[in-house]
Amino acid sequence: MSTQTPESAEHKTLGFDVEALRAKYREERDKRVRSDGNAQYHSTAGEFAQYVEDPDVEPLKREPLADAVDVVIVGGGFGGLLAGARLRQAGLERIRIIDTAADFGGTWYWNRYPGARCDIEAYIYLPMLEEVGIMPTEKYAKRSEIFAHAQALARKFDLYRDACLQTSVTGMVWDEKTGQWIVSTNRGDRIRATYVVMSIGYLHRPKLPAIPGIETFAGRAFHASRWDYSYTGGAPGDWSLPKLANKRVGVVGTGATAIQCIPYLAEASEQLYVFQRTPSVIGVRANRPTDPDWVASLEPGWQQRRLDNFHALTSGAAVSEDLVSDGWTNITSKLAANLPKGVKAEDVDPERLAYEAELSDFAYMEYIRKRIAELVEDPATAEALKPYYRTFCKRPLFHDEYLQTFNRPNVTLVDTEGRGISRIEGKWAIVGDQKYELDCLVLASGFESEYDTPYMDRTGFDVIGRDGRSLSQWWADGARTLHGMHVHGFPNIFVVSRTQSGLQINAPFMLNEQAQHIAYIIRTLRERNCTIVEATKEAEDEWVKTIVELAVLDLDFLNECTPGLINNEGAPNRRNLQNSSYGGGSIKFLELWRNWREANELEGLRAYRPDSAAES
Repeated sequence: MSTQTPESAEHKTLGFDVEALRAKYREERDKRVRSDGNAQYHSTAGEFAQYVEDPDVEPLKREPLADAVDVVIVGGGFGGLLAGARLRQAGLERIRIIDTAADFGGTWYWNRYPGARCDIEAYIYLPMLEEVGIMPTEKYAKRSEIFAHAQALARKFDLYRDACLQTSVTGMVWDEKTGQWIVSTNRGDRIRATYVVMSIGYLHRPKLPAIPGIETFAGRAFHASRWDYSYTGGAPGDWSLPKLANKRVGVVGTGATAIQCIPYLAEASEQLYVFQRTPSVIGVRANRPTDPDWVASLEPGWQQRRLDNFHALTSGAAVSEDLVSDGWTNITSKLAANLPKGVKAEDVDPERLAYEAELSDFAYMEYIRKRIAELVEDPATAEALKPYYRTFCKRPLFHDEYLQTFNRPNVTLVDTEGRGISRIEGKWAIVGDQKYELDCLVLASGFESEYDTPYMDRTGFDVIGRDGRSLSQWWADGARTLHGMHVHGFPNIFVVSRTQSGLQINAPFMLNEQAQHIAYIIRTLRERNCTIVEATKEAEDEWVKTIVELAVLDLDFLNECTPGLINNEGAPNRRNLQNSSYGGGSIKFLELWRNWREANELEGLRAYRPDSAAES
């Protein structure tokens, strides 16, 4: 069908100047591009290891293990817990979860900073609520409640029984003769496992800003994910921070962690400096207690219906009812392309569709900037807090107190014009020609991810597969998988990540889908009297090709985004494209998986027994 051109008269009364905004976005992006790219961050290995030590746990002493299990799961966050739960339901008994932490929970074990809570409503974020028999007390649960739910999942499915906590995997080697993996750890363990589930987490290893002089800061510095309550006072469940009453505190970062802890630091400290490179998109959170009458009205299966509804709404599907009704579904509705009534997106010229999507994005970001101007009293501070980029260049955030914090007389926003702190000298943080004396420096600088750090660097160990091939070698130019999960030459390993897999705003939703898919495959292998499964080279090659081809469609968007996590700090490359998620969207990805399972042919996989080369 014919469509109007982007220059049509209907857009003359938008309320904003399209070309002026495009120019402003380019200007803000360009001044943040740095020649050092990801080198602007330190790894937390070596001399910076003290920033990531567990401050609250005594060292564990135990004898090394030399036994055999059905499955080793690397990672005790929700991904590992859900894999363990679904495999337990599939009939596997010997399940060993290995994690560096002293308990389950993953990011919710480590992140104890004041204000920590989920930004997805707890009724869909906390997995398997009906199975465990728990109801969150708030729409957006605090960290303590989320952590307790992780522990409840582990108890429900008896995952503490064989767990190895406070333990780090140091290597894995495939034993072709026995069809098993030999898993080594820092405690001298040599564990044989038929299957390995790699669930190391999406954002689990902190990264530090490589500010010149940071290693010699004369005050107290710590990464926000390793909060030092012995210095600040308070505790994971007590966010009063009384020891900061006479302290000058600096926060590096204005992302998801920072916006949650900054209001508490502002209340507690004598003076708070917030060092900002790029402002975040801050929408309304509107948290509230759980309504007991609503709980009483729920019918069995309510959580899955709510999960599916949220998934559909936030993936752009046409859904008449919004069961969740939160900031995420609000963004989705506002960013829908402004097409004439009755016109379907697939019937519109791609150029026109992209233009309409851009207009919707501009309109939503204008609303965000207007809200900042209304809530922040000082015009200069309000202007510095306004984000000028497309909504999903960074993960949108939601908070009801963060912006108002800058109205406090003891809070100073240090807008670094996208460059960050220039250097640190003693107790002074220097930005340009300005100096700020600090007693404490909180590094809310984020985590390494699949977008900026090779997978094997994030695991902290290498995997040696068939014929001595290492996974680091096989993935030297980017990940190579089938469906993001299976790797040719590395039998019986299941990778749980966003790389080359489905991507959803609500991470536990996709983790649960991946866990159920793994359980289906292992259950099918047992039914066919097979114990080994591996992606074929042809299937892996075809999937990598699909991932890259779909990712190229987003390359223009990534190049136009302000530098950050998703675009390799402003320089997206082939590795970024190859390590991206499935570009067709999570709805199509899960439909692909459902059709694959219904065919019941294990297409693209080779299944066999150690003593037989015959395919199933």
